[in-house]
Amino acid sequence: MTGALRLAFGLMAALLLSACGKPDPDAPPPSPILYELASADGSVEGWLFGTIHALPDDTEWQTPAIERAVTEADLLVVEIANLEDRAGATALFNARAAAQGQPDILDRVSADIRPALAELIDRSGWSGEELRKVDTWAAALMLAQSLRHGDSANGIDRALLRQFRGREVVELEGLSAQFALFDTLPEQDQRDMLAALVTDHMRWQDDPGHLARAWLAGDIEQVIDPAQSALLADPELREALLTRRNAAWAPRIAAMLDDGPKVLVAVGAGHLPGPDGLAALLEARGFTVRALR
Repeated sequence: MTGALRLAFGLMAALLLSACGKPDPDAPPPSPILYELASADGSVEGWLFGTIHALPDDTEWQTPAIERAVTEADLLVVEIANLEDRAGATALFNARAAAQGQPDILDRVSADIRPALAELIDRSGWSGEELRKVDTWAAALMLAQSLRHGDSANGIDRALLRQFRGREVVELEGLSAQFALFDTLPEQDQRDMLAALVTDHMRWQDDPGHLARAWLAGDIEQVIDPAQSALLADPELREALLTRRNAAWAPRIAAMLDDGPKVLVAVGAGHLPGPDGLAALLEARGFTVRALR
């Protein structure tokens, strides 16, 4: 694979919560959803915060409740702890993504969306030959990254990692595990992911900031609404990217909450809501989960 990899950190970063548009000067004050997590006796053990991985410059997102959680937490839990290791990330990506004998990228989607995919490729800066030399999941990530309107340097996870310098940080997965998850998807699921990217681009290209606005307003249900995302409307992809990962994370998070230090869990916002979201899973484990605004 040739060319510099403009990497999208985080599974949902590139495919779900990256197209952010410009900040709206007339928008109401930010109110991203933050959950307080308390034990059975009412003691606050930590917080659960749904993040977004790229925002336009000068976007205001902190609230008094978020600032208090950041100040009081002893431990930060994130999906990926080392977001600054670009060289290592690129090496991991290239090792997983490189493929031989793949068909042309346009032949990996149905005929009805090939013109839209061709247009997306033209805008991306990647060539069809470069995309032919990688697995389908990797091509989807590369194209998704090229569509970003926000700056990953403004991502919430990066901001929190800066604020927690000198305090303990634990990662739930790490980049290698996230790439492995994609790389082990069946080829049809990878093609469905690429098709979902194209479909969502066609649907939202005139309003790339819709999900960022929903996140800033605390409308977290919209983030995982299948009507808003072809990716999450696909049962197999939703199971792989959200449901199974949440089920694996919940017991680890619960153990850290029980262990003593106050914990701030900051993961992609799509992991929090719904019956299989982290908020419900932690509630089922005996924690009181309360939304803070």
